This record gives sequence, C-alpha cells and structure tokens, in this order.
Amino acid sequence: MFNKLKQRWRVNELQLLLIISTFALGGSLCGYLGKKILSFTDLEKGILWVGIYIILVSLLWPICVLLISIPFGQFNFFKNYLVKIGQRITGKNHPATRIAIFASGAGSNAHKIIETFKSSSSVKIALIVCNKKGAGVLSIAAKEKIPTLLIEKKRFYEGDAYLQELSRHQIDFIVLAGFLWQVPLALISQYPNNIINIHPALLPKYGGKGMYGAKVHEAVIAANEKESGITIHYVDEIYDHGNIIFQGTCRVDENDTPEILAQKIHILEHRHYPEVIARLLQIPK
Repeated sequence: MFNKLKQRWRVNELQLLLIISTFALGGSLCGYLGKKILSFTDLEKGILWVGIYIILVSLLWPICVLLISIPFGQFNFFKNYLVKIGQRITGKNHPATRIAIFASGAGSNAHKIIETFKSSSSVKIALIVCNKKGAGVLSIAAKEKIPTLLIEKKRFYEGDAYLQELSRHQIDFIVLAGFLWQVPLALISQYPNNIINIHPALLPKYGGKGMYGAKVHEAVIAANEKESGITIHYVDEIYDHGNIIFQGTCRVDENDTPEILAQKIHILEHRHYPEVIARLLQIPK
C-alpha cells in the first residue's frame, strides 16, 4: 500500500511519512476544534449534534491540514491536493499534466516541445532540469519563464535523485531531450512508465553508453547503413533499453556526413517527439 502511495504522489519515504503524519494530526485537530466549538452551545449530544459536528469537521479539515503541513514542509503538496479535490467536486477539468524536461545541451528538442504545448490547457512544461552550467536549454527556459533545476552528479546518483524538488513542482511526467546522464533507479521507481527518451538511431542498434550525438551518426555511416532514424522509448535502468514506443526513419545517402545525417534526424525529432508525448498522455496538442 505504501509503495502505491509513493508512486501515486511521487514522493520518497520521508515525504510519505510527513504526509501521513499531516493527515493524522490535521484530522485530530479538526475533530478537537469541532467538539470545542460545539461545547460553547447548549446542544445535547444527539442526531442534531452529530450532524453539525460532521459539517464543522468537514469545513475545518482543509484549514487544519494546511496549518499542520507548514511546519512539516508539505504545504505545497496539500495545497495542490486540496485543489484537485475541489476540481473533482465541482466537476472542473482535470488539472494539466506537469512535465519536467531533462536536457544537457542546446535544447532544440526541448524548445520544440515547449512551443508545441505553450497554449495547451492539458499540459504544462513545469520544470527544466539540466546537468550542465551554461547549457543553451537554460537560456530557453529563462526566455519562456520556466523554472529550472541545475543538478549535480553526487546527489543525483547517491542522494535522493532530486525527488523532493520534482515533488515540489508536482511533476507527473518526465521527458528526456538530449539528457546525457543515465537515469538512476530511485527516479525510475518513482515514475514507472512515466519517463521517456528519444535516441538518434534505430535501437537496438547504435545505443548504449557513449552513443550520443555525432558519435551515433559516425557509427551509422561507418557501418554503411542505408537507413537511420529516431527511437522514442520508455526509460529503464539500462542505457537505451526500455520498451520502444515509436520509430521514425530516414535514408542515409552515400555522400552523407555526420552533420548532414544529424540534420535529417533533427527533422524527425522535432516532427514526432511532441506528437508521441501528446499521444501517450492522451491529450490534444
């Protein structure tokens, strides 16, 4: 049960403990306050007393859990939690899926995804995660006024994999767009089948550690391949290994250089990656 809650709420063990504690203490507080308020009335315990008590507790509960969540550091979680409950009660549309884009370089794919979903009410690009100071994707994020998170290797692999920050931004889905680090198991476990990657070749060929960017195109040309393309796949604990979602192809002509092939691949990436994201999330672009 606890593992299901961790995955549903995108939190680690400590955050789950704090959230459950907030629920418990908030419930106790609103129960106490409800009884205290009724003690100032002349009502005797009976059907009317119970009915008013239930109404008081229902009204007090959101306030109490928000108050308790502040010292526990879980205010943002409960604020969003209560908003979602309100939307369900009122029948409003489901809140937008919040995406984090992980990128290491110039960010051309990230930029295309941002542009595609900029006016969408169903998707929000909520965070840009980068492992390289000065990367072009950070400038794109600044221009688009999207929050950024600059990560360092030790915490990513030996710490909490920045799960706390992802939870604070209420991230639902992760898109890797030229992100060169392997995703740690801690992150994969919290986002099962909710992390995807795009690789500039037709997997399972020309994948794995060290196969990125120009190195992939050089290998394809050196092998005299007549065709290359892109592979969009789910991310697991092995480089370029997760289940394939989509592949698109292009010709490799005799006189193609790695630079020319890269341009062909970029066209495929920009055309198909946003489309696949929209299809996976079952939303209109």
